[in-house]
Amino acid sequence: MPQTVSAHMMLTLDGFGTGLNQSREKPFGTIDPQQIARWMFKDGENNKEEVAAITDYGAYVMGRNMYAAPGSGPWEDAWTGWWGENPPYHAPVFVLTHYHRPPLQMEGGTVFHFVTEGYDVALKRARDVAGARNVAIAGGVSTLRHYLNAGAVDTLHLKIVPMIAGEGERLWDGMTATLEPTGARATRYVTHMDYRVVK
Repeated sequence: MPQTVSAHMMLTLDGFGTGLNQSREKPFGTIDPQQIARWMFKDGENNKEEVAAITDYGAYVMGRNMYAAPGSGPWEDAWTGWWGENPPYHAPVFVLTHYHRPPLQMEGGTVFHFVTEGYDVALKRARDVAGARNVAIAGGVSTLRHYLNAGAVDTLHLKIVPMIAGEGERLWDGMTATLEPTGARATRYVTHMDYRVVK
């Protein structure tokens, strides 16, 4: 089958993927991570297929804020991301940035590559290295919105969590892509919504 580009993202009922004041200590800002992600950690058995699907890709692309706390300056070498020594990706991850940094090899096969040449180059590198496997846009919100608007994403998998954020970074603001629903499934803490991106 031909290679595809997909994306998975958790959203609140009002469409926010992150809250305000994101920091190194608060990766979701004002959104409580224990609440938005409880479907994974408190009800993982009922969502195991969806959890497994998030990390079943040959390569990933993510924005700088997905990898690290917001900031536009040079990298701090001591910071290796939110996930500790063994991130869940176990594949090459291409991080969009304005500042050069050498590739960072982590445990489990994850290698972070820092791409300064922009969105198109990051996605091309991910597609090239993934080979016969599929590619995922890992986030954050603005990065996913860019690739959706550019027509680069084939399928979108949203995890809609029953909570209201009220403010933060909202996926729908400025999004021009057209989505066609292809499936839905509800468990205790989340509704999984699957879409095809109409091109």
